[in-house]
Amino acid sequence: MSFTVDDRVLALAGIAQALQQVRRIADTGHSDAAAVRTAVDSVFRIDASSPQAVFGDRHALKSGLRLLHNHFRSQGQDPILPKLALSVLQLERRFVQDGATVNKVASGIERAQKQAAELGDSGHPDVLAALGGLYADTISHLKPRVMVQGNPHYLGQTGVVAEIRALLLAAVRAAVLWRQLGGSYWDFLLSRKAMVEAVDRQLA
Repeated sequence: MSFTVDDRVLALAGIAQALQQVRRIADTGHSDAAAVRTAVDSVFRIDASSPQAVFGDRHALKSGLRLLHNHFRSQGQDPILPKLALSVLQLERRFVQDGATVNKVASGIERAQKQAAELGDSGHPDVLAALGGLYADTISHLKPRVMVQGNPHYLGQTGVVAEIRALLLAAVRAAVLWRQLGGSYWDFLLSRKAMVEAVDRQLA
């Protein structure tokens, strides 16, 4: 099956949107519930038939697409966000090469998905705690570690840390999808114009 640049920018928007919530909750202790659910649901949709199906639809990624729109036009307001995204893309390479960790994450996601179904809410604190704990026990041990900066008051709260880790797991999942769709670092150098046009189409 062939995929297009439009598909790949959706995956990148998934990364950006999840990390935007990481930054927001680390600074303020609060996140956008809808964006968090989009991120968590994407983790559970491992066997989705299309990139759009992974995230629900492209409208669920509007804020992530807007972040890409601004980044490509050098209008990004958060200089830390692109650095976090690069760390996630680098981490994804290590993750997919570690079969044991991949298997542990897959099993943990399956357990968390059942928990979400029982609770009827993928954004439930217990689900976020399960996914956050899964990230802490597995992917967080790989290099490079994604370092999140923010308000120490909030970063000292168990619930905040769990939600951040759950969102980082979602960002890694989106990075895996991007690679599966044919994404590479060369895209940013050789296909920048095509990516800009794809983002604009998705936002239209």
